[in-house]
Amino acid sequence: MNETVSRTRKIRNLILKGLVWLSAAIICLLLAGMLCFILIKGLGHISWKFLSSKTSLLNGTVGILPNLLSTLYIIIMTLIVVLPLGVGSAVYLNEYAKNKKAVRLIELATETLAGIPSIIYGLVGMLIFVQFCSFGTSLKAGAFTLVIMTLPTIIRTTQESLKTVPDSYRESSLGLGAGKWYMIRTAVLPSAIDGIVTGGILSVGRIVGESAALLFTAGMANEILSPSQAVSNGGAGSTLTVSMYMYAKERGDFDTAFAIAAILLILTLLLNIAAKVTAKLFQRGDKK
Repeated sequence: MNETVSRTRKIRNLILKGLVWLSAAIICLLLAGMLCFILIKGLGHISWKFLSSKTSLLNGTVGILPNLLSTLYIIIMTLIVVLPLGVGSAVYLNEYAKNKKAVRLIELATETLAGIPSIIYGLVGMLIFVQFCSFGTSLKAGAFTLVIMTLPTIIRTTQESLKTVPDSYRESSLGLGAGKWYMIRTAVLPSAIDGIVTGGILSVGRIVGESAALLFTAGMANEILSPSQAVSNGGAGSTLTVSMYMYAKERGDFDTAFAIAAILLILTLLLNIAAKVTAKLFQRGDKK
């Protein structure tokens, strides 16, 4: 009887293990197939002229330099605001807040905000930042809209990372006479840097891939903007995702759309690598 049960369990374990590996293989194949398809269709249409010029109907040229700059501007502006705000909120909720019911309520609110469709954020951003705050259709309005969108992700990932830091780190620092903020800055945050970087990477991915919210707030202009123009009211600009939508949906130029998609994949990969390298540099600096 026992031998029959053990054989049945072994068979079930083998079946479950096979299903898990099959699921992982299907996901990897789908991802590899999608990446290869986009890169094959898009890389052939990328050139230096394509990257360093702007689209002109009069000259018959197609370029994405304004869209590339607008994407970088909006990433930088969003992260400058959302990272300190999100990390600071997570530190307060995890280290300082005493009312656990209020903390659970805030956690529920952030999880709810993370699930709201981006088109709703776009409408709210248009009403608040474009009209009420008089930013106009601009990259600044788009960046503040993305701050609200990505803030829940930063807060939740940082908070969960802070929870994994052993309490012995805190107790040891406080026992040696360190103040609470010094303990958080030197012992807790360095141990949670991986989670903070993960939240930043997820936020950058959402910023780079967002189009619906930016259509209402950042606009569709294809002009090369300086940094000062990008942060000014009315400094409208079309990001890579918005321009990809316009080329594919409005103009039917799928070659250019696939080229932009390939650039987005490469840009996301480079940003992720830069984030990982930055995290390792922080960890080395803390160890020293």
